Amino acid sequence: MPKLKTRKCISKRVKRTGTGKFKFYKPGRRHLMTGKSGKRKRHMRRDGIMPSADLKRIAKAMPYG
Repeated sequence: MPKLKTRKCISKRVKRTGTGKFKFYKPGRRHLMTGKSGKRKRHMRRDGIMPSADLKRIAKAMPYG
């Protein structure tokens, strides 16, 4: 069986955790931070966890982690 190709656009945006979930960097943190509320910036600080509805599709795009 041939090797499977990894979707590079996904591998650059998403990392697999030890338990098999996928982490991603939340959008909106690059610039124009002064116009955003403190609560909004605080919630963007942590990495997001990929919802379970997308797990199958993401796992297929990243066959080797």
